[in-house]
Amino acid sequence: QVLLVESGGGLVQAGGSLRLSCAASGRSFGNYFMGWFRRAPGKDRNFVAGITYSGSSTYYTDSVKGRFTISRDNAKNTVYLQMNSLKPEDTAIYYCAARPGTGPVKEPASYADWGQGTQVTVSS
Repeated sequence: QVLLVESGGGLVQAGGSLRLSCAASGRSFGNYFMGWFRRAPGKDRNFVAGITYSGSSTYYTDSVKGRFTISRDNAKNTVYLQMNSLKPEDTAIYYCAARPGTGPVKEPASYADWGQGTQVTVSS
């Protein structure tokens, strides 16, 4: 099991930037594919970005490509989500999650451990 704690959320104006962090503890962080998901009010939890164990490959949902960047530092047991050019539609609770196996990276059911979430609010 991996314990995950997100931070870095907040209120920002449209066009601004935020960097989310997810600190992990527990079993070897470097063995996990990590993902970021978000849940907007009244909507399901949706995939935002993912990164492989080594950080060599990344995945993004179409709506954030070119604006968001996922990265990780295995020495610090931390995964990051740099969010630029934020839009009001990016407003959501953002969660990081650890995927221990080989299930589809965009499916929440593929992830075994979740953080508590951090609120991101983008004002117009």
